[in-house]
Amino acid sequence: MTALVADFRSDTVTKPTEAMLQAMASADVGDDVLGDDPTVRRLEERAAKLLGKEAGLFVPSGTMGNQCSIAAQTQPGDEIIIERDAHVFLWESGGLARVPGVQPRCLVGRDGALDPAEVEAAIRPANVHVPRTSLICLEQTHLGSGGRVVPLAVFEEIRAVASRRGVRVHCDGARLFNACVASGIAAIEYAKYCDSVTFCLSKGLSCPVGSLIVGERAFIDRCRHVRKWMGGAMRQSGYLAACGLVALDSMIDRLAEDHATARNLAKRLAAIGKLLVDPNGVETNIVFVETRGCSAADLSAALAARGVGALAMGPTTLRFVTHRHVGQTQVELAVSAAASILSA
Repeated sequence: MTALVADFRSDTVTKPTEAMLQAMASADVGDDVLGDDPTVRRLEERAAKLLGKEAGLFVPSGTMGNQCSIAAQTQPGDEIIIERDAHVFLWESGGLARVPGVQPRCLVGRDGALDPAEVEAAIRPANVHVPRTSLICLEQTHLGSGGRVVPLAVFEEIRAVASRRGVRVHCDGARLFNACVASGIAAIEYAKYCDSVTFCLSKGLSCPVGSLIVGERAFIDRCRHVRKWMGGAMRQSGYLAACGLVALDSMIDRLAEDHATARNLAKRLAAIGKLLVDPNGVETNIVFVETRGCSAADLSAALAARGVGALAMGPTTLRFVTHRHVGQTQVELAVSAAASILSA
C-alpha cells in the first residue's frame, strides 16, 4: 500500500502534540476504576465546568460515550428520536440495538437540524401499544450533512419541546468545538439545552484516545456503571487524560485553521469541473464530494495510489476531513491527484 502523505480520511488520524507527550510522561496517575486517578478526575471536572454540568466521565471513544449516555437515560424497548443520518444511527455498528436496546425513530433534518415541530409530533402518546419516547438525540456538528453547524435556536426550541413532554435531550458533540469555533458560540451555550453531551478528544483536538460525557451527577453515576459492563473502565488512564487537559488548553482555537483549509480544498476541487462540490456548504472541517462518471470507491483507491487519503461514504460520495496534519501542501497534492485521475 502506498504511504499516505496527504491523509484526509478523518481527523481521527491526528497524533498527539509534543506538549501532550510531555504531559503523558509526567502525569500523576492512579487506578481510575477505584476512583483514585487524579489526572482523570481533573479532566472530568474541567470538562463538566466547561460545559456547565455537574460531572463528567472519561471514556475510550465517542461511540462508547453515546451508547453509555443513551443507555443511562432510557429503558430497553424505549424509542428515541434522531435525525436519519445521525452518527448514533448509521455509524455505531447497531449499538442502539445492542447496548441500550432502544428503537430509533428517524426524522429527516435540514442540514442536520431537526424540525422542533416534527420532533414534538413524533413523541409517542401514553399507550400500551406503542413504545415510550424517552430521549431526543442531536448531533453537533452534523457529520452526515458535511459538518454543518446546527443552529443554537434549534437546540433551544427542542429543549422547550422536551421539557413540555417530559423527554430528555442528548447531544452527540463529537465535533462540538468545531461548531463553537465556526459559530462563535461557547460550548456551554449549546450544552445548557441538553441533559447530556459527549465530545471527542481524539479528532481535531489531536489526542490519541478518548471522549468525555458530561451531565448531572446521578446520570454520570449511571454512565459509569454502563461503561464498566461495556468493558470501557480503564486503570491508569491518567496518561491519556493528561493529553485531554492539554487539548482543552491549547487545541480548540486552532480548529479555525482546519476550517480555512477545508474551504480552500472545496474551492479547488470544485474548480476541477468533474466533481460536484459546494464550497459554500463547508462550515467546518468536512468536505463532501460527489463523483461523476466513477464510483467514490474507485476514486478513493486511485487517490490512495497517489498518496492521498479520502474516504468513500457512499456509492458516489467521497469525504475529505481537514486537521492539523494537512495544510496547503497537502491540498495541492490532493487537487493535483484528483485532476490527473479525472482527466485520464
